[in-house]
Amino acid sequence: MRPMLPSLTFDLPVRPDWQYEVKYDGFRAMLSWDNTGIKLMSRNGNNLLPQFPEIKEFLLRYEVQFQPYLPLQLDGELVYLENTHKANFSAIQVRGRLKSEKKISEQATRFPCRLMVFDLLMLKGKGFFINPFYKRKQVLKKLFLGVGFQTEANPYNNQLLQYVKAYDDFDELWEKVVLYDGEGIIAKNKNSLWEEGKRTPQWLKYKNWKFVNCFITSFEKTNGYFYLGVYQDKQISPIGQVLFGFKPEEKDALKQTIKQNRIKEDDEFVHVEPAICLEVKYLELYDNQLREPHFDRFRFDLEPADCTYDRFMFAQKNLPQDLEITHPEKPLWDKLAISKSDYILYLREVSPYMLPFLKDRLLTVIRYPHGMFGEAFYQKNCPDYAPEFVQTKEADGINYILCNNLKTLVWLGNQLAIEFHIPFQTVNSNGPSEIVFDLDPPSKDAFSLAIKAAILIKEVLDQLNLIGFIKTSGNKGLQIYLPLPENVYSYDDTRLFTSFIAEYLISKDPDSFTIERMKKNRGNRLYVDYVQHSERKTIVAPYSMRGNEHGGVATPLYWEEVSEKLQLVSFNMKNALTRIRSQGDPFMDYFQTKQIQPFTPVLEFLKKSGKKG
Repeated sequence: MRPMLPSLTFDLPVRPDWQYEVKYDGFRAMLSWDNTGIKLMSRNGNNLLPQFPEIKEFLLRYEVQFQPYLPLQLDGELVYLENTHKANFSAIQVRGRLKSEKKISEQATRFPCRLMVFDLLMLKGKGFFINPFYKRKQVLKKLFLGVGFQTEANPYNNQLLQYVKAYDDFDELWEKVVLYDGEGIIAKNKNSLWEEGKRTPQWLKYKNWKFVNCFITSFEKTNGYFYLGVYQDKQISPIGQVLFGFKPEEKDALKQTIKQNRIKEDDEFVHVEPAICLEVKYLELYDNQLREPHFDRFRFDLEPADCTYDRFMFAQKNLPQDLEITHPEKPLWDKLAISKSDYILYLREVSPYMLPFLKDRLLTVIRYPHGMFGEAFYQKNCPDYAPEFVQTKEADGINYILCNNLKTLVWLGNQLAIEFHIPFQTVNSNGPSEIVFDLDPPSKDAFSLAIKAAILIKEVLDQLNLIGFIKTSGNKGLQIYLPLPENVYSYDDTRLFTSFIAEYLISKDPDSFTIERMKKNRGNRLYVDYVQHSERKTIVAPYSMRGNEHGGVATPLYWEEVSEKLQLVSFNMKNALTRIRSQGDPFMDYFQTKQIQPFTPVLEFLKKSGKKG
């Protein structure tokens, strides 16, 4: 069965009665399951199961749950899911070329692929082709819920069949696609029928193009390709070739110019010195070549020297085009090989996981204008020279920055804001948005005290059915978060709980913990600062770097990692990204937890106990 295909559009596909889905980049696949068994066929009619046996193995584990819905047929994209909005095209290409059964089996176990299902064509033997798209989508979601599957994309769970959500708001989805560096969006008419083998204008693919400024190095006579390059350390670095996107008259004029200015010519190529600058849009780098390149425009305003590899790398990570990164080569740490460009690319990579915690929070940053080689300073007030896109909020006579988008985050990174500190509530909250315990030992050598305190607190949380999250401080301690619903509790309420935990820790181990505010009276005990959790106080944001000698990162952890083996030096810029790619974000379910946190019964008990006392 040949699939229905979307048409490519370069125009914004925002229309009434249309819905929008993430475009995942992999192999189009049709899943059929009937009394003859399970089939997974490519768009060209090839059997994909020998190459991707994990899909069949997964489905057979849920055979009982699926039985009432058979025969069924689903339409989807087989992918290696990198994050919630992006599939790794090169990874599934490599998988698709494997021949050895042993290697296929190893990869299927270690790095399973997933079928992202976006359409339902048959259920219980009944065809749904003539039903409008929105109806098919409703039935598809009911199927997922009926077999007990989640309906949110998740690259880290064991669910190899995943539901692709349809959004009514283009902008809501597009913001996420850009943030997560996804391939693009499929726009679909809500009333479109499923038409086999048709490339239809009822479905449109709108891609998340990246743009590179580059120059032409040669022209290939046999196929008409223009070869492209950028400068890297004063040497020409080839980045691929472009054929599409030119108007006929543009292509003819370009070929003529190249021939007139050739420095060398043979049977295949006409070579030129770097002189003609272009802007080319493309999807991503694949094998160090531009994937799906299209000519966008000539850049007569640029010199070839402006077309550099550093700028190419920034553009490749979808950094805002109109935001200049100054002195990208600047070293920031004395003993660590971290340049300003490395730091900004870190912020770009971690932005999907960091920005939700910065959103609508009055931001305090610590800036290091000379890196770790000079003085740092706190900045609360938004400077006068801040661009117009930087949102602000007045509070207590201070015009705070709200870091609500990627562009603001990158701008702050360019200002060398290294540490991001946020209050315990948003600007829309009347009370705390979470409870946070800051477990700060007297020294790095006493980190074991923070581990001991965290384990004891976790025992209490488990007994009370409360849901906690834990991260390193990026410095010498640990921090435990309890997400709360907005505008429900006051700081007086949460103080009852934080003081209860502090007293509990001291009762369990008075030689290790104290609430003594005078440093000289604490000895080598960990200070349990339950007073710190209050309005206008701040704490370092998840994934923020710290201005210390080891370039620490306030890194979210899984609770099973919290043991005597935990080493703080393990959590730096490089490892924070490696952890997310390999094992996901431990704070991924943080905001969903807010609505199910059973804090009220605990608070009522503490209030009653206090009255009795």
